[in-house]
Parts: sequence; C-alpha cells; structure tokens
Amino acid sequence: MARLRIGIGHTPDDAPRPTRRRRGRKNDVEEIAGILRRARHEVFFICVEPASLGRLARVRADLLVNLVEGFGGDDTQEPLVAAHYDLLGLRYTGSGPRGLLLGMDKALTKKVLHFHGVPTPKFATVFRSRLGWAHDIDFPVIVKPAREDGSIGIGFSAHVDNIKDLMERIDRLHVEFNQPVLVEQYIEGREMYVGVLGNAQPEAFPPVELDLSHLPKGTPRIAGVEVKWQEGTRAYRGSRLRIPEDLPKEAVESMQATALTAFQALQLRDYARFDFRLTAGGKAYLIEANPNPHLLSTGEYMRGARASGRSHPATVLEIVELALGRYGIPL
Repeated sequence: MARLRIGIGHTPDDAPRPTRRRRGRKNDVEEIAGILRRARHEVFFICVEPASLGRLARVRADLLVNLVEGFGGDDTQEPLVAAHYDLLGLRYTGSGPRGLLLGMDKALTKKVLHFHGVPTPKFATVFRSRLGWAHDIDFPVIVKPAREDGSIGIGFSAHVDNIKDLMERIDRLHVEFNQPVLVEQYIEGREMYVGVLGNAQPEAFPPVELDLSHLPKGTPRIAGVEVKWQEGTRAYRGSRLRIPEDLPKEAVESMQATALTAFQALQLRDYARFDFRLTAGGKAYLIEANPNPHLLSTGEYMRGARASGRSHPATVLEIVELALGRYGIPL
C-alpha cells in the first residue's frame, strides 16, 4: 500500500495522551495510530466536537479512521458526524449515516431484522404512553432506552418481571433519556458477540463469549453498566471474554449467517459487531447491532478477529483497505 495521509477522528474523551503522560494501556486511538505509523503512513488526529467543525472543512486526508461515537456529549448524534463527513467530501472508514442510524436505533434495528426474518426477541416500543409497536410478550422482559449504546440505561434493574415495575421503569427512562423505550423479551442464555469484516464478500468471525457465570444466583445475565463500567465490583471484575470451545457447529454457523444477513440488511460497511443470546437449546437470538464497535486490541471485535486468524494490526489495515476500495482509491 502506498504511503497515505490518514486522520483519526475521535471524541474529546478518547483524545491521545501526550507521550510523557501515558501510563498503562493505550486507548484505541493510540493503538491505531501506532499501527498506521508502523505501516509508514502519515497520521494526524482530529477531535470531532462543536468547536472543530470549521477545522473539519479544511482537513486534507486520503482517509479518516472514524472512531467517533457521538457529538457534543450526545451519542445519538453519531450518524450526523458521518453525514457531515459526506457533505464535506471526506473519505472515512466504517458505516455511513444510513447504516449508523439503522444500527444504533434499537427499535428500528429490530423492525428491519423482523422484516428480513432474522431471529430476534419479541418486543414493543413505548414513548409518552404511546405504543409504537407491540408483540405479545411474556415476563420477564428487558426495558431499555432505544437509542443509547455502550449499555447506557441498561443494568440489572432493566430486568423486569411484573407490570408495576415495568410501568415505573418506562416512566423513569422517559424522564432520564427523553426517547422511546424498548421492551424486549428476556432470553435466558449466554452472551455472544460476532464480528463482521468486509463489503462485497463480508466474513463473520468466530463467536466471542462474555462469560457471566460468576454473577450471583438470581442475578440476570445481562451485560449492563455493572458488568461493563463499574470497576471494582464483583460483576465487573469477574466478567471475561473468551472464545467458547463447547458450541455446537450448528449454533456457530447460525450466528455467523445471521450476522451476515443483518450486516447487509442494515446497510453497514467495512466492519460491525452483533450481540446474540444463545439459549441452552442452541437457538441464537440477535439482540443488537453495533455498527461502530471499539477497535481496541482487547475488545470483543478484535478478539473475534484474532480467532479468525488475523492479528490486531492486520485487521486495522484491512479495514483501511476496505474503505479505500469503496472510494476507488488504488492500493
């Protein structure tokens, strides 16, 4: 590949730290910058925030690696960042505004999946006492905001098994997030992640499991804020990613095929990740799509990439090549 000028778009929270201040693990921005520099590319950073919009219009780059997951502190604005890139004529990695919108709105995602026959839990949407979509759902259910990511608004309390708690949680989420609420059939089972890489002929990675077996008896097996963000707690410390070796071949192939169908149906590009619940009987339900997953070496997506035989650097460079190919840039 020729030497390119590549920008890395990021939010203020993910800004690379000055070298003299770096301690411990790098974040994904720093890791990817190192990979691109070792591949002899020129790398620069652009913090995408309200104050930087004017600078974006002056950016000159062969490609932007888009690691932006929100705008102005609002994660729901992520599709608009990609739309802004498009308006400015900037080339970038990952899904466009349409795919980001379809993939980030959990209710819209499920409607598209339902249309395409993808197995997903029964659900209903509610906003300000208006029922927007409804299946016949039995308790227990998971109740969560429809347009947040990173498990925001999801925790052990999202698991509800009676009408009183359901109504109270819906009201609470409306007040806190001011957006539709998704009520979804709870699927007892294992938490699985399947990454996808590619465009014309996308490939699904082997499943990665988030092992939640350490959670106390009676605690719902949910990858919520307690598991993902509350460091120092038993829920956080005991959770670990692993490549499961005990899955039936049929279950693995089912999740991979479903992930590929969803990738195309949601109009995603380059790479994405899909979250599944796998029942004891081997039936897989697609829960959510993540059209812009973290590319950190220790994250779910890259664990799957390594299980497919790729290294972290090779996967990052393949994503760059896929994006350049979409724009017709010779490699």
